[in-house]
Amino acid sequence: MRYKIFLLVLPFFYSIHLAGQSIPPEKPNILLVLTDDQGYHDVSYYGTKDIRTPHIDALRAEGMRLDNFYTNSPVCAPTRASLMSGRYPDRVGVPGLIRSIPDNTWGYLDPKAKLLPALLQEKGYHTAHVGKWNLGLETPNLPNERGFDHFHGWLEDMMDDYWTHRRHGRNYMRLNESSIEAEGHATDLFTQWSVDYIQSRKDAEAPFFLYLAYNAPHFPVQPPEEWLEKVKRREPGLSDTRASLLAFIEHMDDGIGKVVQALKETGQYDNTLIIFTSDNGGHLPSQANNGPLRDGKQSMYEGGLKVPTVISWPGHIQAGSVSTQVNLTMDVLPTLAELVDSSSPPKTDGRSFLPTLLGREMKEADRPLYFVRREGGTRYGGKAYHALRLGDWKLLQNSPYQGMELYHLKEDPLEQTNRIEDEPEIYQELHRLLRLQIQESGKVPWQRPD
Repeated sequence: MRYKIFLLVLPFFYSIHLAGQSIPPEKPNILLVLTDDQGYHDVSYYGTKDIRTPHIDALRAEGMRLDNFYTNSPVCAPTRASLMSGRYPDRVGVPGLIRSIPDNTWGYLDPKAKLLPALLQEKGYHTAHVGKWNLGLETPNLPNERGFDHFHGWLEDMMDDYWTHRRHGRNYMRLNESSIEAEGHATDLFTQWSVDYIQSRKDAEAPFFLYLAYNAPHFPVQPPEEWLEKVKRREPGLSDTRASLLAFIEHMDDGIGKVVQALKETGQYDNTLIIFTSDNGGHLPSQANNGPLRDGKQSMYEGGLKVPTVISWPGHIQAGSVSTQVNLTMDVLPTLAELVDSSSPPKTDGRSFLPTLLGREMKEADRPLYFVRREGGTRYGGKAYHALRLGDWKLLQNSPYQGMELYHLKEDPLEQTNRIEDEPEIYQELHRLLRLQIQESGKVPWQRPD
């Protein structure tokens, strides 16, 4: 058994075979759409009967579906830190949520970490962020200070109301660094601001990177009334809770369709790589659908970490293709770095999966994959809890006060049979790797220095 474990933890490598698509010399535009708390099966392309997401489905039909795409954390801010940095979230100082309440904030983005928009700026991209930021509320971690040429969106975590745009009575809506008042549903605002940006780049020589991060479908679940009525007429047997969530997601899907249509109308669609994904699993109290997976948002079980993901790029990513490769949010940065012929920042934890997107074979040794969340309140007490996946084995602790659990995901994808007593050597090896990850993360402060 020791020999088998040794093979699993060989240093990461991959080889690229020359079959497949090539990267054109002209750099593509990049549209990155991140939704908030969207369940693994809360898209109709997986055959979910009660939901209609035609515009997300169209991206899936025109690109690649990634069935084993994981987030770096079961909650918002840590995943966003990994998306922007290509690193494990606590290695850039964001093990938990960044909030506006000083005694309940659990992260401080490392000001020295090089982020994705800054990397793309160096390769000639104009960079824009529309929507939810959640990685800092003040200098030096405002979006315009971290590589975005243009920011039009929301600084904080959640909104208390999608129409009035406040959190604890405060306004966190910004145009660049200026506070703004905006009328309308937040989803519609973020959609329109993205369309406006795309139209503004129609005749620009430089390619653009647009990071569109919707707050939806994060609670409070507040779809426009006409969307809720449409769902209720179509699905009369649904609970009010489920109907509201479906309407919320379908309204957002319509917005995604408008953004893609703007690309087509301005002649930019064919040269735009589009990534659609979510920041963590679906919120079960809102009756999200995580498919057959166990649990949901906040959980280290699969339902908290696995998210719907599709990537399209006409003429380069095979339409209708499917990948079962295991990838994480932190892999997006090195993938885009390779796409634009850039080097990933030092100490990047993710790795590129561009060969997979382009239809090339990618061979790699199993790499330890680490998941973390730190949280306050009486349930967590400021402590962190973790998971680590190696090959088909997954070790997790689903609360700082619960014991460790061990599952074999290939044989037990629903995580029903805890193998920790049956596989002591595997448990010890995964626990050792987890300790090393935690030690490395301890080198980075997650509170702002005084």
